[in-house]
Amino acid sequence: MSALAAYPLTALRWIGAGTRRQLRFTLMLVGAGWGVVRDGVRPNSWRRTVRMEYRNALRDAAGGGFLSTLVVAALVGFGIVAQTVYWLNVLGMQATTDSLLATVLVREIAPVLVGVILLGRNGMLALTEIGLLTLGGQMRAFEAEGVDPFLFFVVPRALATTVASFTLGILFSVVSLSVGYIVCWVEAIVTQPIWAFLYDVVGALRPIDYAGVPLKFLLTGFFVSLSSTLTGMDVTRDDDMARLMPRGFVRGMMVLMVINVALTVAMS
Repeated sequence: MSALAAYPLTALRWIGAGTRRQLRFTLMLVGAGWGVVRDGVRPNSWRRTVRMEYRNALRDAAGGGFLSTLVVAALVGFGIVAQTVYWLNVLGMQATTDSLLATVLVREIAPVLVGVILLGRNGMLALTEIGLLTLGGQMRAFEAEGVDPFLFFVVPRALATTVASFTLGILFSVVSLSVGYIVCWVEAIVTQPIWAFLYDVVGALRPIDYAGVPLKFLLTGFFVSLSSTLTGMDVTRDDDMARLMPRGFVRGMMVLMVINVALTVAMS
């Protein structure tokens, strides 16, 4: 084959290699996500050690993130909800308050902030733990002993973080709206009871939002955990924790944003 005829094949190889490198982690996420769902529904996957890891991960994600969620939700309620209600009343646009809070806070802000909390508190912790085990060779030792690292580390943590994300997301929405209402009630901006205020906001959600918002919370926790654990397992001899931590955080934020933007577009 002449050099001129081989040039297109060489160019295609370069393009294919670059494409595989760029899409490698995305394909890992898709494959690992299917693996978690497949193994999660198998009764024989839930041995005692896996159940213990699931309980520990759920306690760390939901219980450990409880206080952080309360604080962030209170700040959002004071800084966003109260200000939104106040300025809409000043401008005479009270009728749009419920729909605006439902759209901006419940549907858009809450899933992102809950995902950031889980990524910063639990995702980075899982990345550090699994990354150190991988760099130290303990993962290979587990495989040699017949222990599946994917089933023991990835599956229970991904499912536990999924449950925790939904729980913390609902908590975040309720607390932020309640704090915003209290601030406005103290300032005599609103006079209706708090349950009527919450009912109006929930009633302003569209029918598709009742499925889309919970799905955002569930997928956010699922893929944030999956991204962190896979990054910890996907290391080479040249990696160290100083490189692994920024890589895991950037991947987690990218996954978080892509999931929320994709679902927002799908729900539009």
